Formats: sequence, structure tokens, C-alpha cells
Amino acid sequence: MKTAIVTDSTAYLPQEVRERLGIRMIPLSVIFGEEAYREEVDITADEFFAKVKQHPTLPTTSQPAVGEFVDLFTALREEGYDAVISIHLSSGISGTYQGAVTAGAMVDGLRVYAYDTEISCMAQGFYAIEAAEMARAGRTPEDIIARLDEIKQTLRAYFMVDDLSHLQRGGRLTGAQAFIGGLLQIKPLLRFENKVIMPFEKIRTRKKAMKRIEELFAKDAEKGVPLKAAVIHANQPDEAHRWRDELSARYPHVEFLISYFGPVIATHAGEGAIGLTWYQP
Repeated sequence: MKTAIVTDSTAYLPQEVRERLGIRMIPLSVIFGEEAYREEVDITADEFFAKVKQHPTLPTTSQPAVGEFVDLFTALREEGYDAVISIHLSSGISGTYQGAVTAGAMVDGLRVYAYDTEISCMAQGFYAIEAAEMARAGRTPEDIIARLDEIKQTLRAYFMVDDLSHLQRGGRLTGAQAFIGGLLQIKPLLRFENKVIMPFEKIRTRKKAMKRIEELFAKDAEKGVPLKAAVIHANQPDEAHRWRDELSARYPHVEFLISYFGPVIATHAGEGAIGLTWYQP
């Protein structure tokens, strides 16, 4: 069986990785006024952050139309694929996963397995990479889905934002009431829980928030088992590289990547967000 791997742009996989592994990408969009830009296609993360500074109002975001999924799945069928595993950001913050489910039922002659990672960014990217490597090795869709479910058991991700107001305004933060009083003074740690973004701990400074993420990471890293990890940042490349280098020196058995919050997720997280995700490969 020939299986294709699809993910959406919020995995923020570099183009060379997608090309090397044959991962197809369907983009979400950011909308400034009347202009829509498909992230990773029409607008890069750097261009997005520059544009936000010039624009009086925050952009909005939109998921791919069902028709875009239908077109992609149809093209894959025509290329001779028997199955597609379509891996997406959490259904709790976007309708993208449901769009893949709907489109999959509309394309005959192709088995479409939509997969809800219940998360986003490079954490989602880890799922897509493993799935693509397994597909290239000739593994069945059922084997691949079983492995993705396995990843879900060890995958962790924590992040902090500089300003909670973006997440609130976009309706992407759940359980925020406890944080409202100290909105300007705190750097809360956030995580995905039951498919939505939830406050994890209230922390006063950026430095302490990053230290707390390190402590959470150490609980797994100090077991000595192999891990893959990614530092994810919103327009903070120097800080991200510095943090990666420090962690890498401390945990040489962990493979570290640097990734980023691209336009769609950064619309909600805001510039300055930073986080760490990891799992057991």
C-alpha cells in the first residue's frame, strides 16, 4: 500500500524537511484587513512579524477550505496513493482537522485517516516526520496511526507568552479567569490539555518561567532515555539558540531542534512567546 502524509502549515516544518520526506502541506491563512496570506506560502514568519508592527489591528486567522483538502486528496489519488494520513493541529483550537475528515469522505478510491495531534507547532511536526519515515519504510496506515498514538503518551510541551491578551482576544485560551487580575505582571506557563490551551502555572518573570520549563523537562531528560526536543520561539532567535545550546550541553543524549511560532499561531501567542516540546522517539 502506498501511503501519503499530509500536514498543515502550523507544524512549521522547513521546506527541505517536507521535500526530503515527501510530506504534503496544506496552509492556514492570516488575514490583514481585506488581504489573506497563506502562511509558509505567501508570507514567512519574519514577514509576518514585520507586517504586524505596521498594521493598526491584529490579523485574524482562517483554516483551509474543505475544497482545498478535496483537491489535494484527489491529486494524491491520481498520483497512485492508496491511503493518506492527514495530521493536524488540535481540533480544540481549529476546524482544520474536521475539514480533513469531511474532505476524506468526499474522495472515492482513497482511504483518508485524519489525525488530531491535540497540539500544534513542532510538536505536531514530530508526528508528521515519524509518520513520513514509516510510510517511506512501507509500514501500513494502521501501524503508523498506532505509533502516533504511542507518541502522544510521551509528548510534552510547555510555553509562555509575553501577553495573554492575544490568546484571549482570539478565543484560544481556556480557564483564563484566574489570570486576568495580574495580566500585565505574570508570565504564565501554558500547555495543551484536552485539546485546548490551558494555564498550567502562574509565574512572575520570563526567566523563572523558562527555568520552570527546564525543571519539567529535566524530569524526563534525567531518566537518560533518548529524547527529541524542540525550542519554539516567536521572533526570538537569539534567545532560542542560547537556550538550545545550554540545554544541549546539559543533556547530550537529547536531540534538539529550533523551530518557531509561525504567522497563524503567533497571531494568538504574540511576539516573544517561547516554549519547549519533547518526546521519546
